[in-house]
Amino acid sequence: MAVRAAVLPAVGAQLEITDIELPDPGPGQVRVRLAAAGVCHSDLSLSNGTMRVPVPAVLGHEGAGTVVAVGEGVTHVAPGVPVVLNWAPSCGTCHACTLGEVWLCANALNGAASVYARTTDGTELHPGLNVAAFAEETVVSASCVLPLPDGVPLVDAALLGCAVLTGYGAVHHSARVRAGETVAVFGVGGVGLATLQSARIAGASRVIAVDVSPQKEELARAAGATDYVVASEDTAREIRALTGKQGVDVSVECVGRAVTIRAAWDSTRRGGRTTVVGIGGKDQQVTFNALEIFHWGRTLSGCVYGNTDPARDIPVLADHVRQGRLNLTSLVTDHITLKDIPSAFDNMLAGKGGRALVVF
Repeated sequence: MAVRAAVLPAVGAQLEITDIELPDPGPGQVRVRLAAAGVCHSDLSLSNGTMRVPVPAVLGHEGAGTVVAVGEGVTHVAPGVPVVLNWAPSCGTCHACTLGEVWLCANALNGAASVYARTTDGTELHPGLNVAAFAEETVVSASCVLPLPDGVPLVDAALLGCAVLTGYGAVHHSARVRAGETVAVFGVGGVGLATLQSARIAGASRVIAVDVSPQKEELARAAGATDYVVASEDTAREIRALTGKQGVDVSVECVGRAVTIRAAWDSTRRGGRTTVVGIGGKDQQVTFNALEIFHWGRTLSGCVYGNTDPARDIPVLADHVRQGRLNLTSLVTDHITLKDIPSAFDNMLAGKGGRALVVF
């Protein structure tokens, strides 16, 4: 059966909106009709080669939809069930999984190397990050679908698959923000907006949003920011001025650039925690001297997928949505169609907006 999809023919190439041929689901597979897919900066990183995946590929890893068909042996979902796509399913047996660190699963992305579909001329296609959500329908491993809890609109639920899990986990699992602490969030994109909301949910007393664009202040404050700083060489100094010259207890960097990682570190108080969520390139070198590491006593940590377990955390996030503490709609700055994804990539490069949502 042919469906429309956004195909990346080669690294660095423009996405092509075209028909692809999807097979019926085999044993242990599920076919999903997409309701919506978020356009994440990681998709841009895949297209330009910052992160490597086999190509040609259908990108898109943040999505939600309805099960159309299931293959032999699939029992946890059935046709008609709304689901959230999980692009990084844990294997349960590797070293990280046995330690309970499922977000570091060594086998999570094995499916990206498989051939899951073909173009109409027979060219083999890979699922960019396992789930190939930039398409009207997709066929994925059963481990890549999680039933959507009640009370969460299906279109909005697409954001649970990456942006919200990452932002929530950065606050609650990586930085472990405690009530009354101060937090700075660098980068007001989709993940940054989710991080701001999560800091508010955690009970942070002051939440400072930082971005290069003055136009994002309204978005940031709606998400929970108490203060807004336009990024500059004086960012750390401004944040210290807002926190009694101490710096914040926690900085969360959602950009992935050396300059913002360094600014986040410099904005953190002595003994505080700096968490890096943004995915940067190998050319982004961050330097520290040995004396400052000793003197400041800060903790600098990486954060993969929010250090989350989607099976555990999505029901928690769904409860926050039902109780009105988490507003998924406010994270979306543009509702677009499949053909608009290349333009959404251009907007991300220009530093515009929060999260574009492809609605099918």
